[in-house]
Amino acid sequence: MRKEAEFTAFAQAAAPRLRQIAYLMCRDWHLAQDLTQTTLTKMYVAWPRITRRDLDPFAYARKTLLNALLDHKRLRSTTETPTDHIPDHTPDAPHHTATTDTRLTLIDALAHLTPRDRAIVLLRYWEDHTVETTAEILSVTNSVVKTQSMRALAILRTHLHHTDQPTP
Repeated sequence: MRKEAEFTAFAQAAAPRLRQIAYLMCRDWHLAQDLTQTTLTKMYVAWPRITRRDLDPFAYARKTLLNALLDHKRLRSTTETPTDHIPDHTPDAPHHTATTDTRLTLIDALAHLTPRDRAIVLLRYWEDHTVETTAEILSVTNSVVKTQSMRALAILRTHLHHTDQPTP
């Protein structure tokens, strides 16, 4: 019973942040919610092992979330496609127009990256992890993180520079 209460407290505290990370990775609030629920379901099943091994629950959840997203992308069994329509209200969205415009521009730019590159950029620069931690989370080498983040940032810069150009 105590373990279940611990999991419930963790899930309530971590869900909003996991959903935000999922949204930044997939750009679809509904898919982000599904991925968050999948992550929390897998966490619930693994909770005794996580607590027994003294693992960091949020790090485990983030890795599980990333795997769920990559599995979803690999399966391609879904016919759902994200739209260009942005919901009127998004959870935790800032209310300042300039900040919102900047966030939407960045989110749009992230869409030009592959899922793994997006995960690397988000882990390195949004979550502020080291190269080593990012490599460990993604189960890749440090050099892969360095190379892919350099390439991904170049793609983002190109896209962001392109959106800054005035339209004739």
